Amino acid sequence: MRSVLLVMSSAMSIWRCRAVAATARHSGCCWVLLGCRRNAVSARVAAINQLKALIVSAPDGLRAELRGMATTTQITRCAGLRDRPARSLEHRTTIRVLRITAQRIQQLHAEIDELGSQLTTLVDAIAPWLVDLPGVGPVTAAQVLVSWSYAGRLRSEAAFAALAGTSPIPASSGQVTRHRLNRSGDRQLNRALHTIVIARLRDDPDTRAYAARRTAQGKTPREIRRCLKRFTARQLFKLLERYDQPGIEVLRAA
Repeated sequence: MRSVLLVMSSAMSIWRCRAVAATARHSGCCWVLLGCRRNAVSARVAAINQLKALIVSAPDGLRAELRGMATTTQITRCAGLRDRPARSLEHRTTIRVLRITAQRIQQLHAEIDELGSQLTTLVDAIAPWLVDLPGVGPVTAAQVLVSWSYAGRLRSEAAFAALAGTSPIPASSGQVTRHRLNRSGDRQLNRALHTIVIARLRDDPDTRAYAARRTAQGKTPREIRRCLKRFTARQLFKLLERYDQPGIEVLRAA
């Protein structure tokens, strides 16, 4: 009997090690994709700002033609601009640069979409139940998985909260007892939690009810977000530590 238990224990240990290794490999892939997507988003923002500046400084006729449009409409319109031989050299050069910049924005947009679909595939392979939580999308889920890495890496949910920069910091003064936001830790994870909280405040009835109750108690919006980020970090950590369970059981256990 003892030998059977030893064999079962060894088998479970081997299975757990393989599961941890697989999760770590997927998290590494998510890390690479997130870094590439982050750079692409920054490049797209810079290109859009450049396009706006070019429109402002464009010749009068071209500026009047493009101003007042929505950003997406401006990008589409500029990407399809044609050279006008009868125009001045400045006008033709501005059109070429506008077209190149708009096409670059479209290429970056397609790249961001492709990276997003790859992140969705990886998240579905690691923890498909994660995106079923309120406010959690593929990108934020991938960032949470990257920072968490694998079960057992962090000793407690308090350690995960400290890593995320959501652990409360005392900021009491006199007879006032309060805590402030933590500005340390993994800022990308903190940003993901902030995005989740903002989405929940907008769409989740339970979160909106909590915010209304805390507002009535005298809490400021920043303090309410801090509390919600701490709760979200605790919820995600507890779920991720049980990631090998079926999704519906994990959600019920939250």
